[in-house]
Amino acid sequence: YDIVDHGQINPELGGEPALRRLHEALRGNGVGLVLDIVPNHMGVGGSDNAWWMDVLEWGRQSPYATFFDIDWEPPDRGLTNRLLAPFLGAPYGEVLASGDLQLRYEPETGKFAAWYYEHRFPIAPQHYHHILAAVDDSEFARLAQEFGRIGLRQRDRAAARADAERASASLRSLAAREGGAAKVEAALAAFDAKADDGRDRLHRLLERQHYRLAWWRAAADEINWRRFFDITSLAGLRVEVPEAFDATHELVLRLYAEGVIDGVRIDHVDGLADPRAYCRKLYRSMQSARPDRTPLIW
Repeated sequence: YDIVDHGQINPELGGEPALRRLHEALRGNGVGLVLDIVPNHMGVGGSDNAWWMDVLEWGRQSPYATFFDIDWEPPDRGLTNRLLAPFLGAPYGEVLASGDLQLRYEPETGKFAAWYYEHRFPIAPQHYHHILAAVDDSEFARLAQEFGRIGLRQRDRAAARADAERASASLRSLAAREGGAAKVEAALAAFDAKADDGRDRLHRLLERQHYRLAWWRAAADEINWRRFFDITSLAGLRVEVPEAFDATHELVLRLYAEGVIDGVRIDHVDGLADPRAYCRKLYRSMQSARPDRTPLIW
């Protein structure tokens, strides 16, 4: 139910190699294999869903923004072009004051993110300049300006991402130099919520993001995206969007084309926008993948 990557078999279960070994063992005993799939929702929260992380980082500019059923213009004007992120264990003000929200630098990617226990909330690249401006260094100041200019390219998705990738590469390089890591830590210290001024800086930074952090109880009244029932860790998917359908079914159709699976069973098909249209499209896709067989769908 809480799948975070439609492009791979769970590595904790052995991944695709283990699935293929299972297929061979079943075939050797005259048994077929039907794959149970969940096209209706994905697991969100935490830090594992790359699509969800991208939406938090880039907002409506993310290529995955249309994959999730998000109302970007809800009645609450405070959520215009933002999504509610009700993953906090207490009201936002209390969590902020507790110091449990921490701004971190991720050296592998050159990115910044706010963390709340296992939950990761990416900082939009165009706002990195607010962080880097806290460093007393000319090179970091120049890089802060470079990140700040990303906001001017918002209408050009490809250009904005390219700018962000170049600037993040420069940040990784600067941080890896002698003394660089210490300067990044100094910048992060300026956003330490355990101090009054740091708490204020962190709050202002978070208020600029494509999401609004909230207590989990706020979801009942304020949430602006579809969940699976009322489970905040399961976000609804819009498989009626062609790109979303293709991305969520690429692996399934490949496994079917290769004969690794013999059919699929659709879980919660009644939760889709148009179950009949979805099943017809899946049938045609499976038929195209293996013209020699009649698709098997439950």
